[in-house]
Amino acid sequence: MIEHDAAPHVAPPWNPLVLALGVAWTLPNTLLGLVAGLAAVPLGARLHLNRRERALVFHRWPWGPGGAMTLGNVILHTGDSLDTRCSTYAHRAGLCSEPGIVLGDHERAHVYQYMALGPLFLPVYLACGGISVRNRFERAADRYARTGRGWWPWPC
Repeated sequence: MIEHDAAPHVAPPWNPLVLALGVAWTLPNTLLGLVAGLAAVPLGARLHLNRRERALVFHRWPWGPGGAMTLGNVILHTGDSLDTRCSTYAHRAGLCSEPGIVLGDHERAHVYQYMALGPLFLPVYLACGGISVRNRFERAADRYARTGRGWWPWPC
């Protein structure tokens, strides 16, 4: 197993037209994220534009067990920084021993997945197992966070 340093991966450059089309395609999901994030602002959530993650990030989001959740180009994060280390789904489930990953890298993979699938993302994600180690979207996001490659959940 290759150890990676704690520095987050740099988001690859995307063609501005492709980026704009992805943002537009996932806009319904992004609007859900904005509603959830803005509802938390009176409770202390803070909104930041994070160019590296290609998302609006609500830090200190007050609901959930901890960590982060992505909806389109919005990341709802219970902590103060996406640069924190966390375990992969497979490691937490005891399926293997893997080095920690950077949370922001994992969530960026979900942003890319949303931009590719748009409004289809949530139904396909749920059909693949929801928030669990069995979900190929979560495994792909962990792979991307470990290596900087492979955010798409199916082989090409």
